[in-house]
Amino acid sequence: MKKIAVLLEDHYQVLEVWYPYLRLREEGFQTVFVGTGKKEYKSKEGYPASAEVAIKDVNIEDFDGVVIPGGYAPDILRRYEEVNSFVRQMHKKNKLVAAICHAGWVLVSAGLLKGKKATCFSAIKDDVINAGAEYIDQEVVADGNLITSRNPYDLPVFCGEIIRFLKGLP
Repeated sequence: MKKIAVLLEDHYQVLEVWYPYLRLREEGFQTVFVGTGKKEYKSKEGYPASAEVAIKDVNIEDFDGVVIPGGYAPDILRRYEEVNSFVRQMHKKNKLVAAICHAGWVLVSAGLLKGKKATCFSAIKDDVINAGAEYIDQEVVADGNLITSRNPYDLPVFCGEIIRFLKGLP
């Protein structure tokens, strides 16, 4: 069974955490909440999510992919070198790296966007472009193992593309 990390930090966008976490489980994948060190995190609206493991305790070999949700959480996540390193290593090993909305900030800090096609929430478009990406304004953009989307309305297509990648479908 493939194992997917879903990154957690305070001020996450509730749909962008829970929708992929549960949708991937429906497809038979194991999803694991990975936090930056605390046990519990709150969404922008105060909805709780409990980390199952801390980023400092994860082994890259145990995971087949990572989903980075948006909200304001990415601005906190990107401050942890363990998070940036984990995302960077996942990408380097050709494992799934999926980012939605403001999660593009983590991709910027991890140094993954140079020469890549990507999308993101419009407010961070300049950051993504300045990091070297070709910005494309569409629901989902897949560039190899990097999958990006713009906002919660894109979640069905975003998760569909993640599932396609994980199942090795064309």
